[in-house]
Amino acid sequence: MKQTKKSQNLTCSISLENISKQYDETVAVDSVSFQTFPGEVIALLGPNGAGKSTLMNMISGFLAPSSGRIMVNGKDVESDSIETKKDIGFLPEGAPMYADMSVSLFLKYMIELKLNLVESEQISKAQIKQTYLDEFSRIVNLAKIADVLHKKIETLSKGYLRRVGFAQSIIGNPPILLLDEPTDGLDPNQKEHMRSLIKDMSKNKTILISTHLLDEAETIASRIILIDKGKIVADGDVNSILKFAKKDNLSDAFRVLTHTEDN
Repeated sequence: MKQTKKSQNLTCSISLENISKQYDETVAVDSVSFQTFPGEVIALLGPNGAGKSTLMNMISGFLAPSSGRIMVNGKDVESDSIETKKDIGFLPEGAPMYADMSVSLFLKYMIELKLNLVESEQISKAQIKQTYLDEFSRIVNLAKIADVLHKKIETLSKGYLRRVGFAQSIIGNPPILLLDEPTDGLDPNQKEHMRSLIKDMSKNKTILISTHLLDEAETIASRIILIDKGKIVADGDVNSILKFAKKDNLSDAFRVLTHTEDN
């Protein structure tokens, strides 16, 4: 089952060509190929250990594939990693942060690091400072973390850690977002806000989320790529996956296609 290209006029944002990742005798990702396009929210859905996080790390350029090729906006991730990283905002699983920093200091540091503006004839020191301040305000408001800016990262709850991680992933408003378990640890209200935000932001971005939550995939994704044991077993919208699995709901389709009903 393959997803067809949405439109001949759309430019591919991410392209995976026969991507594999092997650790000794273990194959984590096995000959995976797919393309994504702007305006899509794609859920990488699968059981724990299916290869979702490994795929995310390879697309982001933090992990090299054993074989295959990954392109981001027409650039090769392996040979042009600096340029492709500029196009990607990445929220990894257990996003690493400086535990002894306050949230405010951490985000300001990441803004300076990611935007890396340099004083010139075109931009003054005052303009750079204002750009950094504007970006700080934007990401804080979107992630709804104003009430913890003064707190040290090591004191934050799991939910707030994810929200701070999300805030750093959207610095610079990148055209591609890779969000690994973006609602992990969030309470119901926070989950609803995050899912709504992802849908709103997807209008001019490609957003790829990794999740094992069926309701999350069904609620916010325009397309689901179902992965099991490192392989794609289905790729399409919810209705096409239900039709392919010959089931009436995503839960039953998930069990059939990942063979979890046999376990």
